[in-house]
Amino acid sequence: MTKTNIPEKGAIIQRDLETFSILPHIPGGFADPALLRKIADVAEKYGATYVKLTGAQRIAIIGIKEADLDNAWAEFTDRSKAIGLTIRSIQMCPGTRSCKRAKQDSPGLGFALDKEFYGKPAPAKFKIGVAGCGNGCSDPYMKDLGFYGTDNGYTAVVGGKGGGTPKLGQEFAEDLTEDQAIELARKVIAFYRAHGITPERLGATIERVGFGTFMKAIM
Repeated sequence: MTKTNIPEKGAIIQRDLETFSILPHIPGGFADPALLRKIADVAEKYGATYVKLTGAQRIAIIGIKEADLDNAWAEFTDRSKAIGLTIRSIQMCPGTRSCKRAKQDSPGLGFALDKEFYGKPAPAKFKIGVAGCGNGCSDPYMKDLGFYGTDNGYTAVVGGKGGGTPKLGQEFAEDLTEDQAIELARKVIAFYRAHGITPERLGATIERVGFGTFMKAIM
């Protein structure tokens, strides 16, 4: 029997259809030296082919045998996983913590969103991006839900996606505080769970039910 992804084990089948990759949770791509050492140790211990920096600000450990998946995950303190029909890791830029162009503390909002939503169920994969300014280094316009910082707070963007049929999101709220952005995210995700049909992404759900219906539900 051909092997497939094993979502409950956080395992993604590889091209050889025999080995898997696992992606330890690294909120926003901010990793301390101890976590980087742990990833290297796990990769060596379980004979990984290599490790790979991903576009989602994570490090994939690639080439793990199925029999080793549980033991490999047990090496990590944070064993939360997000593949399949879930809310994926929240992408974020450094924001005002280090970037001279940033207008807002994007990691502050990003970490709060990650803590509340990472790995939670959704009708299809759901991506969030938080940027500290309009340059949008974390691609908020290409996410199901995005936020970018301005002098007056955060502007929210909805309905974007990448992939084979990319779509730009559209702005739908502005001048949000961090708390308001989090509350808005709760409403958007609740709307998606109530109206989404697997495997459609949020943008397709909004197109199907109507943007006016979406706005009435969340604002």
